[in-house]
Amino acid sequence: MPGCHAWLPAHRAWYILLHMYSCHSCGAPIENPREVYRTSTCNGCGKDLKVCLNCRFYSPGAHWDCTESIDEQVADKERANFCTFFVFRSAPDAQGNARSGVESKAADARRKLDKLFGNES
Repeated sequence: MPGCHAWLPAHRAWYILLHMYSCHSCGAPIENPREVYRTSTCNGCGKDLKVCLNCRFYSPGAHWDCTESIDEQVADKERANFCTFFVFRSAPDAQGNARSGVESKAADARRKLDKLFGNES
């Protein structure tokens, strides 16, 4: 999408391609994901950062959309919460694949099964 990172200077556009963590809403890079707290907001769009959609354990279709064993459901996945399992997810690469976390583990497992059963493409 043209202009989605217009807030960055043109000479730093490469930074987004190399950055490991970004906001789920606008794609703005997150400098230090270990310093994301319940009150943290994105410098790009102002939205909450400690939300399910930014968490590596967020998995639509899993129990309460989370791969961790959370005690209660988080109703609004886009609002800050008190989850103690929160770990900032890695930004997707240029093909939309996750660089690490649950998604890449699932993709790795699929590739290994395909190789095992001779279904490589």
